[in-house]
Amino acid sequence: MTSDRIDDRIDVRGPRFGAALTAVVLAAVLISGSGWLLACQALVFAVGAGAGVQRSPYAWLFRVAVRPRLSAPAAFEDPAPPRFAQSVGLVFALVGLAGFAAGAQWLGLAATAAALAAAFLNAAFGYCLGCEMYLLLRRAAG
Repeated sequence: MTSDRIDDRIDVRGPRFGAALTAVVLAAVLISGSGWLLACQALVFAVGAGAGVQRSPYAWLFRVAVRPRLSAPAAFEDPAPPRFAQSVGLVFALVGLAGFAAGAQWLGLAATAAALAAAFLNAAFGYCLGCEMYLLLRRAAG
């Protein structure tokens, strides 16, 4: 269900900021091989997917530390596609955690790399793969 109320819409710069932080964390996971750091990112994904992207830790940081220093937002978006993207990120993070926990380092790194690629696309180019998946699924569902 998409939102048509302006009150429910989010500043488009917020999810992109979150994607940049996510990319940094996931790159650190790839460099360090730290399952604990991936677990922290999985928790961020879980909050964004469960409570909404507006309530995630990265959204809070954007609201408190970044947005006050920016001009008024020029565009807003429905929070449903980014929320779905957080769910997709959570799935990849959980697969990565399962890989690290089972001793399949390659699986942990591969799942983390896939999530990093998606986060980087959003952070660098404003292209949200999870959001696009959401829209395609909505169209397919009718």
